Amino acid sequence: MKPMAHLGVGIGWRPEIAEAVERLPGLDWVEVVAENICPGHLPDPLTRLLERGVRVIPHGVSLGLGGADRPDSGKLAALGERAVALGAPLVTEHIAFVRTSSPVLEAGHLLPVPRTRDALDVLCENVRIAQAALPVPLALENIAALFPWPGDELSEARFLTELVERTGVRLLIDVANLHTNRVNRGEDPAAVLDAIPPAALAYVHVAGGVERDGVWHDTHAHPVSGEVLDVLARLRERMEPAGVLLERDDDFPPERELEAELRAIRAVLAARPASPAPGRRTAPAGTTAPDADAVTDAAALTDAAAVTDADTVTDAVRTRLGLRQAALLSALVASTPVPEGFDRQRIRIQARALAAKRASVVARSAPELPEILGGQDAYRTAFLGYARGRPMTAGYRRDALDFAEHLLIRDLPADRDSRRRLTAWWRERAGARPPRRIARWARALVGRAA
Repeated sequence: MKPMAHLGVGIGWRPEIAEAVERLPGLDWVEVVAENICPGHLPDPLTRLLERGVRVIPHGVSLGLGGADRPDSGKLAALGERAVALGAPLVTEHIAFVRTSSPVLEAGHLLPVPRTRDALDVLCENVRIAQAALPVPLALENIAALFPWPGDELSEARFLTELVERTGVRLLIDVANLHTNRVNRGEDPAAVLDAIPPAALAYVHVAGGVERDGVWHDTHAHPVSGEVLDVLARLRERMEPAGVLLERDDDFPPERELEAELRAIRAVLAARPASPAPGRRTAPAGTTAPDADAVTDAAALTDAAAVTDADTVTDAVRTRLGLRQAALLSALVASTPVPEGFDRQRIRIQARALAAKRASVVARSAPELPEILGGQDAYRTAFLGYARGRPMTAGYRRDALDFAEHLLIRDLPADRDSRRRLTAWWRERAGARPPRRIARWARALVGRAA
């Protein structure tokens, strides 16, 4: 495992702040959501950044390497294609599951995997499949969670270090997620930071959130809190990260506020690190040299990955994991009973958050719908009514079409002109006539029979 090249301080590139990002002083690099770009048709502002020599890292959100199924070869190929097109030194993804195949359900969000031996075995094999298919190294991000799984067998720290030991994969540590899990699951960020081999650290994410009724919501739509910067400072005491990136995905602030948040991050990184604990040593500037007390060094990581590379996960293990994940995801998106052992209140909070996110993403992918329906409030009410018990199965664009079809079958909106406009919108994208009530009844009967 080679030391990471120095990245510096960067920001997550989003179309809504593209012009502001180009003007940010001292910007070293950016990260882009891999699924939001097309390699042959990069947005002009992103192309200009590349021409200036700003490094661009693709960050995937849809692989679901923590899921029970093996990684989709098409998604892996697409992620690798984006890495090549951007000239990126690595690609990143998440330690999460995002869908199930039996039944077919999409979360539209990153969900935590159980910290069990079964889940770790499946994740390690999926990571090795991804590593073999990708043209550049892979790093995986720890995620934020609203709830724990019942029956966990490993701590977060042990889960991550065993993943590194067995695959040689790098880690993208999100310090905001560490803070989120401290509030929501009682996990100590220091335990995770102490366990991470500095050689395995790819880079760091920093993001904002908000606490409501004792639950921390990792919104990426609020300013970075002092508590999150404190976790970054603790990481800095233990190792010098190759790069730190500010994430903002919604409710974008004025340019000067983005600049202020980047200055705050730079100030933490510039502060003199505390003396390392006995037996520990920090990496030299711009590198991630091994730590004497780390789980292992870079050579050992590579050796461990080679030793376990021949391991295979049985279908029975994947089936067990798949059944647990399907039961949870169905409770979250299809209103089925909450599986035994989960905190029902936390699952209800997560279900509401998933529905709200789904409504927001569909509105962004099809902005005509809120306008046709008379504004955001009317759209949101109608969409949440549609989504209750109707899980997403094929992505947000298909979800928007299904929502429009759902309204038209019910002769909605009530206003004739709006209904006419919605019909035209649906036909333009679906290329067919919306089914009438008789078709809906037939579908219902077929579904019950199945």
